[in-house]
Amino acid sequence: MTLLPGLLDTEAIRKDFPILDRQVHEGRKLVYLDNAATSQKPRQVLDALSEYYERYNANVHRGVHVLAEEATALYEGARDKVAAFVNAPSRDEVIFTKNASESLNLVANMLGWADEPYRVDSETEIVITEMEHHSNIVPWQLLAQRTGAKLKWFGLTDDGRLDLSNIDQVITEKTKIVSFVLVSNILGTQNPVEAIVRRAQEVGALVCIDASQAAPHMPLDVQALQADFVAFTGHKMCGPTGIGVLWGRQELLEDLPPFLGGGEMIETVSMHSSTYAPAPHKFEAGTPPIAQAVGLGAAIDYLDSIGMDKILAHEHALTEYAVKRLLEVPDLRIIGPTTAEERGAAISFTLGDIHPHDVGQVLDEQGIAVRVGHHCARPVCLRYGIPATTRASFYLYSTPAEIDALVDGLEHVRNFFG
Repeated sequence: MTLLPGLLDTEAIRKDFPILDRQVHEGRKLVYLDNAATSQKPRQVLDALSEYYERYNANVHRGVHVLAEEATALYEGARDKVAAFVNAPSRDEVIFTKNASESLNLVANMLGWADEPYRVDSETEIVITEMEHHSNIVPWQLLAQRTGAKLKWFGLTDDGRLDLSNIDQVITEKTKIVSFVLVSNILGTQNPVEAIVRRAQEVGALVCIDASQAAPHMPLDVQALQADFVAFTGHKMCGPTGIGVLWGRQELLEDLPPFLGGGEMIETVSMHSSTYAPAPHKFEAGTPPIAQAVGLGAAIDYLDSIGMDKILAHEHALTEYAVKRLLEVPDLRIIGPTTAEERGAAISFTLGDIHPHDVGQVLDEQGIAVRVGHHCARPVCLRYGIPATTRASFYLYSTPAEIDALVDGLEHVRNFFG
Protein backbone atom coordinates (compact mmCIF):
# COMPACT_ATOMS: atom_id res chain seq x y z
CA MET A 1 0.00 0.00 0.00
CA THR A 2 1.39 3.40 -1.02
CA LEU A 3 1.50 5.94 1.83
CA LEU A 4 1.66 9.63 1.01
CA PRO A 5 1.79 12.53 3.47
CA GLY A 6 -1.32 14.71 3.58
CA LEU A 7 -3.82 12.05 2.49
CA LEU A 8 -7.32 11.92 3.94
CA ASP A 9 -8.74 8.80 5.54
CA THR A 10 -10.12 7.59 2.24
CA GLU A 11 -11.18 4.24 3.69
CA ALA A 12 -13.67 6.05 5.92
CA ILE A 13 -14.69 8.59 3.29
CA ARG A 14 -15.38 5.98 0.62
CA LYS A 15 -17.95 4.33 2.89
CA ASP A 16 -20.10 7.45 2.35
CA PHE A 17 -20.21 6.88 -1.42
CA PRO A 18 -22.30 3.82 -2.31
CA ILE A 19 -21.38 3.84 -5.99
CA LEU A 20 -17.71 3.29 -5.22
CA ASP A 21 -18.57 -0.25 -4.10
CA ARG A 22 -19.85 -1.11 -7.58
CA GLN A 23 -18.36 -3.79 -9.72
CA VAL A 24 -18.45 -3.43 -13.49
CA HIS A 25 -17.73 -5.71 -16.44
CA GLU A 26 -18.32 -9.00 -14.68
CA GLY A 27 -16.73 -8.43 -11.33
CA ARG A 28 -14.12 -5.74 -11.86
CA LYS A 29 -13.93 -3.18 -9.08
CA LEU A 30 -14.86 0.30 -10.25
CA VAL A 31 -11.92 2.74 -10.36
CA TYR A 32 -13.59 6.11 -10.85
CA LEU A 33 -11.18 8.72 -12.25
CA ASP A 34 -13.63 11.01 -14.06
CA ASN A 35 -14.25 13.52 -11.30
CA ALA A 36 -13.60 16.59 -13.43
CA ALA A 37 -16.70 15.62 -15.42
CA THR A 38 -18.86 14.87 -12.39
CA SER A 39 -18.19 13.78 -8.85
CA GLN A 40 -19.95 10.99 -7.00
CA LYS A 41 -22.46 11.77 -4.27
CA PRO A 42 -22.25 10.79 -0.60
CA ARG A 43 -25.15 9.24 1.27
CA GLN A 44 -25.66 12.51 3.10
CA VAL A 45 -26.59 14.22 -0.19
CA LEU A 46 -28.68 11.31 -1.42
CA ASP A 47 -30.55 11.28 1.89
CA ALA A 48 -31.15 15.04 1.77
CA LEU A 49 -32.68 14.75 -1.69
CA SER A 50 -34.86 11.83 -0.66
CA GLU A 51 -35.98 13.54 2.54
CA TYR A 52 -36.89 16.72 0.67
CA TYR A 53 -39.14 14.89 -1.77
CA GLU A 54 -40.65 12.66 0.91
CA ARG A 55 -41.37 15.37 3.50
CA TYR A 56 -41.09 18.92 2.16
CA ASN A 57 -41.82 18.97 -1.57
CA ALA A 58 -43.61 22.21 -2.49
CA ASN A 59 -42.98 25.36 -4.48
CA VAL A 60 -41.12 28.13 -2.72
CA HIS A 61 -41.68 31.73 -1.65
CA ARG A 62 -45.35 32.34 -2.45
CA GLY A 63 -47.16 29.60 -0.54
CA VAL A 64 -48.53 30.15 2.97
CA HIS A 65 -49.04 26.48 3.84
CA VAL A 66 -46.56 24.60 5.97
CA LEU A 67 -44.89 22.63 3.16
CA ALA A 68 -44.26 25.78 1.13
CA GLU A 69 -42.80 27.53 4.14
CA GLU A 70 -40.55 24.58 4.97
CA ALA A 71 -39.41 24.20 1.35
CA THR A 72 -38.64 27.92 1.22
CA ALA A 73 -36.60 27.70 4.41
CA LEU A 74 -34.59 24.79 3.00
CA TYR A 75 -34.03 26.53 -0.35
CA GLU A 76 -32.97 29.83 1.17
CA GLY A 77 -30.93 27.96 3.76
CA ALA A 78 -28.96 26.45 0.91
CA ARG A 79 -28.26 29.98 -0.34
CA ASP A 80 -26.87 30.85 3.08
CA LYS A 81 -24.60 27.81 2.94
CA VAL A 82 -23.26 28.75 -0.50
CA ALA A 83 -22.65 32.34 0.63
CA ALA A 84 -20.62 31.12 3.61
CA PHE A 85 -18.78 28.55 1.49
CA VAL A 86 -17.43 31.22 -0.89
CA ASN A 87 -17.17 33.99 1.74
CA ALA A 88 -19.71 36.21 -0.04
CA PRO A 89 -20.34 39.56 1.67
CA SER A 90 -24.10 39.05 1.26
CA ARG A 91 -26.39 36.07 0.69
CA ASP A 92 -28.24 38.23 -1.86
CA GLU A 93 -25.19 37.98 -4.13
CA VAL A 94 -25.76 34.22 -4.63
CA ILE A 95 -27.87 33.34 -7.68
CA PHE A 96 -28.96 29.76 -8.31
CA THR A 97 -28.80 28.55 -11.91
CA LYS A 98 -28.93 25.09 -13.43
CA ASN A 99 -25.15 24.86 -14.05
CA ALA A 100 -22.03 26.94 -14.60
CA SER A 101 -22.82 27.25 -18.31
CA GLU A 102 -26.07 29.03 -17.49
CA SER A 103 -24.23 31.23 -14.98
CA LEU A 104 -21.75 32.35 -17.64
CA ASN A 105 -24.50 32.88 -20.20
CA LEU A 106 -26.32 34.96 -17.62
CA VAL A 107 -23.35 37.30 -17.27
CA ALA A 108 -22.88 37.59 -21.04
CA ASN A 109 -26.52 38.42 -21.64
CA MET A 110 -26.70 40.90 -18.79
CA LEU A 111 -23.79 42.81 -20.30
CA GLY A 112 -25.29 42.69 -23.78
CA TRP A 113 -28.52 44.28 -22.58
CA ALA A 114 -27.05 46.62 -19.97
CA ASP A 115 -26.92 50.38 -20.09
CA GLU A 116 -23.65 52.25 -19.82
CA PRO A 117 -21.16 51.96 -18.26
CA TYR A 118 -21.52 48.16 -18.45
CA ARG A 119 -22.87 47.66 -21.95
CA VAL A 120 -20.80 45.60 -24.38
CA ASP A 121 -21.15 46.99 -27.90
CA SER A 122 -19.24 47.46 -31.15
CA GLU A 123 -16.81 49.88 -29.52
CA THR A 124 -15.67 47.45 -26.84
CA GLU A 125 -13.59 44.32 -26.39
CA ILE A 126 -14.15 41.02 -24.62
CA VAL A 127 -11.13 39.05 -23.35
CA ILE A 128 -11.02 35.29 -22.65
CA THR A 129 -8.26 32.66 -22.88
CA GLU A 130 -7.35 29.80 -25.18
CA MET A 131 -7.75 27.25 -22.37
CA GLU A 132 -11.42 27.95 -21.65
CA HIS A 133 -14.16 25.35 -21.52
CA HIS A 134 -16.60 25.89 -24.38
CA SER A 135 -19.03 27.27 -21.78
CA ASN A 136 -16.71 30.24 -21.35
CA ILE A 137 -16.07 30.67 -25.07
CA VAL A 138 -19.38 30.28 -26.88
CA PRO A 139 -21.43 32.77 -24.77
CA TRP A 140 -18.83 35.46 -25.46
CA GLN A 141 -18.70 34.58 -29.15
CA LEU A 142 -22.48 34.93 -29.29
CA LEU A 143 -22.31 38.26 -27.48
CA ALA A 144 -19.59 39.52 -29.84
CA GLN A 145 -21.60 38.45 -32.88
CA ARG A 146 -24.73 40.12 -31.56
CA THR A 147 -23.11 43.39 -30.51
CA GLY A 148 -20.14 43.74 -32.86
CA ALA A 149 -17.68 43.68 -29.97
CA LYS A 150 -14.17 42.37 -30.59
CA LEU A 151 -13.28 39.05 -28.97
CA LYS A 152 -9.63 38.67 -27.87
CA TRP A 153 -7.80 35.99 -25.91
CA PHE A 154 -4.59 35.03 -24.16
CA GLY A 155 -2.67 32.22 -25.82
CA LEU A 156 -0.92 29.27 -24.20
CA THR A 157 2.72 28.50 -23.56
CA ASP A 158 4.22 25.16 -24.55
CA ASP A 159 3.94 23.91 -20.95
CA GLY A 160 0.21 24.62 -20.68
CA ARG A 161 0.13 27.97 -18.95
CA LEU A 162 -1.32 31.31 -19.99
CA ASP A 163 0.99 33.54 -22.00
CA LEU A 164 0.59 36.90 -20.25
CA SER A 165 3.64 38.48 -21.91
CA ASN A 166 1.32 40.81 -23.87
CA ILE A 167 -1.21 41.43 -21.13
CA ASP A 168 -1.24 45.20 -21.68
CA GLN A 169 -2.01 44.72 -25.38
CA VAL A 170 -4.74 42.13 -24.78
CA ILE A 171 -6.51 43.96 -21.95
CA THR A 172 -6.85 47.58 -23.09
CA GLU A 173 -8.91 50.66 -22.34
CA LYS A 174 -11.59 49.22 -24.64
CA THR A 175 -11.96 46.01 -22.61
CA LYS A 176 -15.29 45.74 -20.82
CA ILE A 177 -15.10 42.16 -19.52
CA VAL A 178 -12.32 39.65 -18.85
CA SER A 179 -13.59 36.10 -18.32
CA PHE A 180 -11.25 33.22 -17.53
CA VAL A 181 -11.04 29.86 -15.82
CA LEU A 182 -9.46 29.58 -12.37
CA VAL A 183 -8.38 25.94 -12.91
CA SER A 184 -8.38 24.41 -16.40
CA ASN A 185 -10.52 21.32 -16.83
CA ILE A 186 -8.16 19.86 -19.47
CA LEU A 187 -4.69 21.13 -18.54
CA GLY A 188 -5.12 21.26 -14.78
CA THR A 189 -3.43 24.66 -14.81
CA GLN A 190 -4.23 27.03 -11.94
CA ASN A 191 -4.17 30.51 -13.38
CA PRO A 192 -2.54 33.65 -11.90
CA VAL A 193 -5.71 35.48 -10.86
CA GLU A 194 -4.00 38.44 -9.21
CA ALA A 195 -2.09 39.59 -12.31
CA ILE A 196 -5.14 39.35 -14.57
CA VAL A 197 -7.49 41.05 -12.13
CA ARG A 198 -5.00 43.83 -11.44
CA ARG A 199 -4.70 44.65 -15.16
CA ALA A 200 -8.47 44.48 -15.65
CA GLN A 201 -9.03 46.87 -12.78
CA GLU A 202 -6.48 49.29 -14.22
CA VAL A 203 -8.64 49.73 -17.32
CA GLY A 204 -12.00 49.51 -15.53
CA ALA A 205 -12.99 46.12 -16.96
CA LEU A 206 -15.22 43.66 -15.15
CA VAL A 207 -13.82 40.23 -14.25
CA CYS A 208 -15.71 36.94 -14.46
CA ILE A 209 -14.09 33.74 -13.15
CA ASP A 210 -15.15 30.20 -14.03
CA ALA A 211 -14.46 28.31 -10.80
CA SER A 212 -16.10 25.02 -11.82
CA GLN A 213 -12.84 23.08 -11.32
CA ALA A 214 -11.81 25.08 -8.26
CA ALA A 215 -14.85 25.21 -5.97
CA PRO A 216 -14.88 21.41 -5.40
CA HIS A 217 -11.18 21.17 -4.64
CA MET A 218 -9.90 24.18 -2.71
CA PRO A 219 -11.05 26.97 -0.42
CA LEU A 220 -12.85 29.57 -2.56
CA ASP A 221 -13.01 33.18 -1.32
CA VAL A 222 -14.76 35.50 -3.75
CA GLN A 223 -13.62 38.56 -1.82
CA ALA A 224 -9.98 37.52 -2.01
CA LEU A 225 -10.30 36.85 -5.75
CA GLN A 226 -11.51 40.46 -6.24
CA ALA A 227 -13.59 39.35 -9.22
CA ASP A 228 -16.98 40.78 -10.13
CA PHE A 229 -18.59 37.44 -10.97
CA VAL A 230 -17.71 33.85 -10.04
CA ALA A 231 -19.46 30.82 -11.54
CA PHE A 232 -19.40 27.17 -10.49
CA THR A 233 -21.57 24.08 -10.57
CA GLY A 234 -22.91 21.66 -7.98
CA HIS A 235 -22.47 18.29 -9.63
CA LYS A 236 -18.67 18.47 -9.55
CA MET A 237 -18.62 19.08 -5.78
CA CYS A 238 -20.64 16.13 -4.47
CA GLY A 239 -23.95 17.86 -5.22
CA PRO A 240 -26.76 16.96 -7.62
CA THR A 241 -26.89 17.77 -11.29
CA GLY A 242 -29.14 20.65 -12.30
CA ILE A 243 -27.79 23.23 -9.84
CA GLY A 244 -25.19 25.92 -10.46
CA VAL A 245 -24.19 29.18 -8.82
CA LEU A 246 -23.39 32.66 -10.00
CA TRP A 247 -21.95 34.98 -7.40
CA GLY A 248 -21.93 38.65 -8.35
CA ARG A 249 -21.11 41.90 -6.58
CA GLN A 250 -24.34 43.31 -5.17
CA GLU A 251 -24.06 46.75 -6.76
CA LEU A 252 -23.66 45.13 -10.17
CA LEU A 253 -26.62 42.83 -9.66
CA GLU A 254 -28.71 45.82 -8.69
CA ASP A 255 -27.74 47.75 -11.84
CA LEU A 256 -27.74 44.98 -14.45
CA PRO A 257 -30.89 43.78 -16.25
CA PRO A 258 -32.34 40.27 -15.90
CA PHE A 259 -31.68 37.55 -18.46
CA LEU A 260 -34.88 35.49 -18.06
CA GLY A 261 -38.39 36.78 -17.48
CA GLY A 262 -41.25 35.07 -15.70
CA GLY A 263 -42.62 34.34 -12.28
CA GLU A 264 -40.75 35.16 -9.09
CA MET A 265 -38.37 37.69 -10.69
CA ILE A 266 -40.93 40.51 -10.70
CA GLU A 267 -42.32 43.07 -8.28
CA THR A 268 -45.31 44.23 -10.33
CA VAL A 269 -46.66 43.29 -13.76
CA SER A 270 -49.19 45.12 -15.92
CA MET A 271 -50.03 44.72 -19.58
CA HIS A 272 -47.83 47.74 -20.27
CA SER A 273 -44.72 47.18 -18.15
CA SER A 274 -43.11 45.30 -15.28
CA THR A 275 -40.79 46.06 -12.41
CA TYR A 276 -38.29 43.57 -11.08
CA ALA A 277 -37.58 42.04 -7.71
CA PRO A 278 -34.24 42.75 -6.04
CA ALA A 279 -31.35 40.37 -6.55
CA PRO A 280 -31.03 37.46 -6.32
CA HIS A 281 -34.66 36.78 -7.24
CA LYS A 282 -34.42 39.13 -10.23
CA PHE A 283 -32.26 36.49 -11.89
CA GLU A 284 -34.18 33.38 -10.82
CA ALA A 285 -37.26 33.35 -13.07
CA GLY A 286 -39.75 30.54 -12.68
CA THR A 287 -39.71 27.58 -10.32
CA PRO A 288 -36.07 27.19 -9.28
CA PRO A 289 -34.13 23.91 -8.80
CA ILE A 290 -35.37 23.54 -5.23
CA ALA A 291 -34.41 19.97 -4.43
CA GLN A 292 -31.09 20.43 -6.22
CA ALA A 293 -30.29 23.49 -4.11
CA VAL A 294 -31.10 21.50 -0.97
CA GLY A 295 -28.77 18.78 -2.22
CA LEU A 296 -26.04 21.32 -2.89
CA GLY A 297 -26.44 22.63 0.65
CA ALA A 298 -25.98 19.09 1.95
CA ALA A 299 -22.88 18.68 -0.24
CA ILE A 300 -21.41 21.86 1.21
CA ASP A 301 -22.09 20.58 4.73
CA TYR A 302 -20.27 17.39 3.81
CA LEU A 303 -17.25 19.16 2.30
CA ASP A 304 -17.07 21.55 5.24
CA SER A 305 -17.10 18.62 7.66
CA ILE A 306 -13.91 17.33 6.03
CA GLY A 307 -12.30 20.71 5.38
CA MET A 308 -11.48 22.24 2.02
CA ASP A 309 -7.87 22.81 3.05
CA LYS A 310 -7.54 19.10 3.82
CA ILE A 311 -9.16 18.17 0.50
CA LEU A 312 -6.69 20.43 -1.30
CA ALA A 313 -3.72 18.83 0.51
CA HIS A 314 -5.04 15.33 -0.28
CA GLU A 315 -5.41 16.10 -3.97
CA HIS A 316 -2.03 17.81 -4.15
CA ALA A 317 -0.33 14.69 -2.78
CA LEU A 318 -2.29 12.48 -5.18
CA THR A 319 -1.53 14.69 -8.17
CA GLU A 320 2.17 14.78 -7.35
CA TYR A 321 2.18 10.98 -7.14
CA ALA A 322 0.11 10.60 -10.32
CA VAL A 323 2.38 12.86 -12.38
CA LYS A 324 5.41 10.89 -11.21
CA ARG A 325 3.81 7.52 -12.01
CA LEU A 326 2.39 8.57 -15.37
CA LEU A 327 5.72 9.94 -16.55
CA GLU A 328 7.13 6.45 -15.99
CA VAL A 329 4.84 5.08 -18.70
CA PRO A 330 6.70 4.81 -22.03
CA ASP A 331 5.40 7.10 -24.80
CA LEU A 332 3.06 8.95 -22.43
CA ARG A 333 2.92 12.74 -22.83
CA ILE A 334 1.20 14.93 -20.26
CA ILE A 335 -0.63 17.85 -21.86
CA GLY A 336 -0.19 20.68 -19.37
CA PRO A 337 2.08 21.34 -16.40
CA THR A 338 4.20 18.37 -15.35
CA THR A 339 4.62 19.49 -11.75
CA ALA A 340 2.00 19.37 -9.01
CA GLU A 341 2.55 23.01 -8.14
CA GLU A 342 -0.18 25.46 -9.20
CA ARG A 343 -2.29 22.81 -10.85
CA GLY A 344 -5.50 20.99 -10.13
CA ALA A 345 -6.18 17.27 -9.87
CA ALA A 346 -7.00 16.63 -13.53
CA ILE A 347 -4.25 15.26 -15.77
CA SER A 348 -4.66 14.93 -19.53
CA PHE A 349 -2.27 12.85 -21.59
CA THR A 350 -1.65 11.07 -24.87
CA LEU A 351 -0.15 7.59 -25.22
CA GLY A 352 2.03 7.29 -28.29
CA ASP A 353 -0.05 6.94 -31.46
CA ILE A 354 -2.93 5.18 -29.70
CA HIS A 355 -6.12 7.22 -30.06
CA PRO A 356 -7.47 8.40 -26.68
CA HIS A 357 -10.84 6.81 -27.39
CA ASP A 358 -9.11 3.44 -27.73
CA VAL A 359 -7.19 4.08 -24.51
CA GLY A 360 -10.40 4.87 -22.69
CA GLN A 361 -12.22 1.83 -24.03
CA VAL A 362 -9.51 -0.62 -23.00
CA LEU A 363 -9.25 1.01 -19.57
CA ASP A 364 -13.01 0.76 -19.18
CA GLU A 365 -12.85 -2.98 -19.81
CA GLN A 366 -10.59 -3.13 -16.75
CA GLY A 367 -13.09 -1.13 -14.67
CA ILE A 368 -11.15 2.14 -14.90
CA ALA A 369 -13.34 5.14 -15.72
CA VAL A 370 -11.50 8.05 -17.35
CA ARG A 371 -12.56 10.78 -19.77
CA VAL A 372 -11.56 10.90 -23.43
CA GLY A 373 -12.03 13.57 -26.08
CA HIS A 374 -11.34 17.28 -26.17
CA HIS A 375 -13.18 17.85 -22.86
CA CYS A 376 -15.16 20.80 -24.25
CA ALA A 377 -11.82 22.56 -24.75
CA ARG A 378 -11.11 21.91 -28.41
CA PRO A 379 -8.93 25.03 -28.89
CA VAL A 380 -6.44 23.49 -26.43
CA CYS A 381 -6.20 20.33 -28.52
CA LEU A 382 -5.71 22.44 -31.66
CA ARG A 383 -2.99 24.45 -29.91
CA TYR A 384 -1.00 21.31 -29.08
CA GLY A 385 -1.69 19.51 -32.36
CA ILE A 386 -3.53 16.54 -30.89
CA PRO A 387 -6.94 15.10 -31.77
CA ALA A 388 -7.97 14.52 -28.16
CA THR A 389 -6.60 13.40 -24.79
CA THR A 390 -7.25 10.86 -22.09
CA ARG A 391 -7.97 12.57 -18.77
CA ALA A 392 -7.72 11.14 -15.27
CA SER A 393 -9.10 13.32 -12.51
CA PHE A 394 -9.11 12.79 -8.75
CA TYR A 395 -11.18 13.83 -5.76
CA LEU A 396 -11.35 13.48 -1.99
CA TYR A 397 -12.13 9.75 -2.20
CA SER A 398 -9.41 8.91 -4.74
CA THR A 399 -6.47 6.76 -3.62
CA PRO A 400 -2.88 6.01 -4.62
CA ALA A 401 -4.01 2.44 -5.35
CA GLU A 402 -6.35 3.78 -8.02
CA ILE A 403 -3.46 5.66 -9.62
CA ASP A 404 -1.43 2.46 -9.57
CA ALA A 405 -4.37 0.69 -11.22
CA LEU A 406 -4.43 3.36 -13.92
CA VAL A 407 -0.70 2.96 -14.61
CA ASP A 408 -1.07 -0.84 -14.75
CA GLY A 409 -4.05 -0.37 -17.05
CA LEU A 410 -2.05 1.83 -19.40
CA GLU A 411 0.62 -0.84 -19.62
CA HIS A 412 -2.15 -3.24 -20.62
CA VAL A 413 -3.26 -0.73 -23.27
CA ARG A 414 0.27 -0.57 -24.67
CA ASN A 415 0.50 -4.35 -24.82
CA PHE A 416 -2.96 -4.64 -26.37
CA PHE A 417 -1.98 -2.33 -29.23
CA GLY A 418 1.48 -3.79 -29.59
